[in-house]
Amino acid sequence: MDYPWYIVIKSDPEIQQGDFISDCPIIIPPHNFEEGQELDIKVELMDAIVLSQSCDLTNGKVDLVLVCPVNSLKSFIEQLSDKKNTKDTIENLRKGFFYSYHLLNNSDEIEDLKDYQVVDFRNVYGVKFELLNQIAAKSEIKYRLLPPYREHLSQAFARYFMRVGLPQDIKVEGYY
Repeated sequence: MDYPWYIVIKSDPEIQQGDFISDCPIIIPPHNFEEGQELDIKVELMDAIVLSQSCDLTNGKVDLVLVCPVNSLKSFIEQLSDKKNTKDTIENLRKGFFYSYHLLNNSDEIEDLKDYQVVDFRNVYGVKFELLNQIAAKSEIKYRLLPPYREHLSQAFARYFMRVGLPQDIKVEGYY
């Protein structure tokens, strides 16, 4: 049985988990802040994917929508410092061994998704719900990740976010 990864949404202002937002405005705060100081805030446009739960978005239970950057696999590979192990890197990414990233399939039917997509969990942003609704209302088309891949993305993000580093590892002795 064939399970498509994506659907093309036309003229629908509703935002759901797994929606790709092209040129999503992200506010970059300054490195330093002192009270009373005039702030130098940058706004960057990046391709992002919505991580907030669809039920929270539909029922208006969030003011800020959680998004993460998404880039093509080609772009991801170009940023690697060690290009000698590209094949191993891609295979480990595919297997989910890099907790800070998640690989999404490509699509032969959708021009913008012809390449595989890499979601970057290391950088998580909150974008005003109203702003994303305005962007969605202006978009003629958008792409949405479908179940079960959407839930798989959410689970991968949860695994990354819930990691716990212990101050001391368990040393098992006397068993081998």
